[in-house]
Amino acid sequence: MLTICWLYDSLRRLPEKARIRGFAVMSSRILRIDAGDTSAVRSRRNASVMQTDDPPTQAMHLSKRIRNLKPSATLAVNAVVQRLRAEGRDIIGFGAGEPDFETPDNIKQAAIDALGRGETHYTPVPGPPAARQAIADKLRNENGIACGPDDIVIAVGGKHALYMIFQCLLDTDKSQEVIVPTPAWVSYRPQIELAGGTVIEVPGALGNDFKITSGQLADAITERTVAVVLNSPSNPCGTMYSPDELRELAEVLRRHEQVTIISDEIYEKLIYGGIDHLSPGSIEAIADRVVTVNGLSKAYAMTGWRIGYICAPGGDPPFARSIAKLQGQMTGNITSFCYAAIIEAVTNSDSAVEQMRTTFAKRATLIHGLLTAMPGVSCPRPTGAFYAFPDIGAHFGKRTPAGRDILDSVSFATALLEEAGVAVVPGVDFGACADRHIRFSFACSTELIEEGCRRVDEWLRSLA
Repeated sequence: MLTICWLYDSLRRLPEKARIRGFAVMSSRILRIDAGDTSAVRSRRNASVMQTDDPPTQAMHLSKRIRNLKPSATLAVNAVVQRLRAEGRDIIGFGAGEPDFETPDNIKQAAIDALGRGETHYTPVPGPPAARQAIADKLRNENGIACGPDDIVIAVGGKHALYMIFQCLLDTDKSQEVIVPTPAWVSYRPQIELAGGTVIEVPGALGNDFKITSGQLADAITERTVAVVLNSPSNPCGTMYSPDELRELAEVLRRHEQVTIISDEIYEKLIYGGIDHLSPGSIEAIADRVVTVNGLSKAYAMTGWRIGYICAPGGDPPFARSIAKLQGQMTGNITSFCYAAIIEAVTNSDSAVEQMRTTFAKRATLIHGLLTAMPGVSCPRPTGAFYAFPDIGAHFGKRTPAGRDILDSVSFATALLEEAGVAVVPGVDFGACADRHIRFSFACSTELIEEGCRRVDEWLRSLA
């Protein structure tokens, strides 16, 4: 062991390329030592660590799909904010896509009680019957979706749920298309492409709160269309479709029986614009082709719990059964003592959700007023989720006081962070139509919203 430590310490002092090669050589020798061959250590005890006659080592192979995979832009912004704060910088972060509230106490206690009861073992892959029944009851009573417990799969967060849906729908050897209205959540595209599909972006107009029309949807559908993704309320836009607008889209989709509708409703309870939420899965004409995705992360302030779910009443064989088959080869069940928390959340936490919703509604009004008062900024009124998505393109072509050129949303966000200490997410990763925009999350205190917007306003007025 002392020899291994000495080798490690010696390698740390080498240049990077030699160090990488040396670690690989060292690793192969440690494997021989672990197998009982101590001659390698004895014969090299007085030798140099690096041997020029060693055979060249190969870097670990990475698949092309992973080499081409972009990191999540939203997670990257959060990581930068955490790093800068750790270095002592005063950073106001508008990048986080999670509530700044604690999980309600009754939900936490339900999980604690489940631990005390010893609910720490494997469960059925899609979840135990009681938890799936509670979700099915919620979807029937609140959303009008005709479903039962066998139509429910509980997944490791909404992101995992969506990943499995695309894997089950798409083939890698066919030219299959998925329609995604944009601006859209950053992970739809990579998940679709990892499953072998092609993303067809349909841009929503700023003047229509970024919502697509039935005519746009009809024009985008071809014989290669396998699915369409709907997300209302929207991340990143903070806007939502009215029930009539969704019914118009459903009428188009009714005529195309090969198209599956994926309805991402993770923000359904965080609405405050006087618009009712409608689940496409409740529209009878398309109900058997709708896969509803939801979870506990946003409405119940449970992002770290990683609890999502899928409702899929249709399919032959049943789509929910196919999802469960895939999950059985990936993660199995979610953390078992969390199922009690699911039941408590969907049956006994409306008052806590309403308190959070009311707070978000006040923040939405505040940030919209502050953003639209800034020079050269336009922004639709947020009506759901906790995002604002202003157009800042009027400032492209300008220069900052520090000499940085503002050319696009990335250079804008980078300069804003470096010079004003405000972190936002550049719009470009939300779709080709979104590069004139940046995303603000108002999942933070009133004081931070006011101070952050004051900094942005002051910085914008300094551009030349």
